[in-house]
Amino acid sequence: MIDLHTHVLPGMDDGSGSVAESLEMLEAIAAQRISHVAATPHFYAGENGLEIFLDRRAAAAAELRRYCRRAGLPKLLLGAEVRYFEGMSRTEGLEALRIEGSELLLLELPFSVWPDRLIGEVSELCRRPGIQIVLAHIERYFDRQPPELWDRLWKAGALNQCNAGFFLRWRTRWKALRMLERGRIHFIASDCHNPSTRPPRLGEALEAVGDLRGRLEENVRELLPALEV
Repeated sequence: MIDLHTHVLPGMDDGSGSVAESLEMLEAIAAQRISHVAATPHFYAGENGLEIFLDRRAAAAAELRRYCRRAGLPKLLLGAEVRYFEGMSRTEGLEALRIEGSELLLLELPFSVWPDRLIGEVSELCRRPGIQIVLAHIERYFDRQPPELWDRLWKAGALNQCNAGFFLRWRTRWKALRMLERGRIHFIASDCHNPSTRPPRLGEALEAVGDLRGRLEENVRELLPALEV
């Protein structure tokens, strides 16, 4: 399995602050029998140009990989958690932010009511060749959006990622399992930021889903075939 959404690259965002923290998270992920980790630091178009971001990401990954050669650590793949911005469906170079070895682009939407222009923009992005949109941590938006907006995004072809905590909190676990059973959740990821307050817990979530885990593994095989997981 792959942890599709993590902030393990040191010094990139509000995630890992050091190589030591990154290694501690990767060791915890390895202990959960996760074979691949997508490093998805936040990309904010208004703060970093694409080239600047890619250079920073490459430098952070190179620094971390110097210490990742020990046996048993998951394979590190590069990606990004891309914050929505107007005009992104027409922006060149977004393909460089896809998760390595796939067409998956992890998209973070605003924590506000989504206007029609946003839904239209994301729908247009879903039709862009070579990009498969994955909506990040969708459980955070449920109380803010009317059901019809979700239907429009799902019909446009967006896939959904939920964080491990959605399956581990007793108040939300039943809803998470029902959505997974109905095919509304395509990926579970840890969205880990550090080893203490936001640690990787994907392994616990995979245990919690029980027999439904097969659906997640099928999505990984279909949408990330180059990983050979």
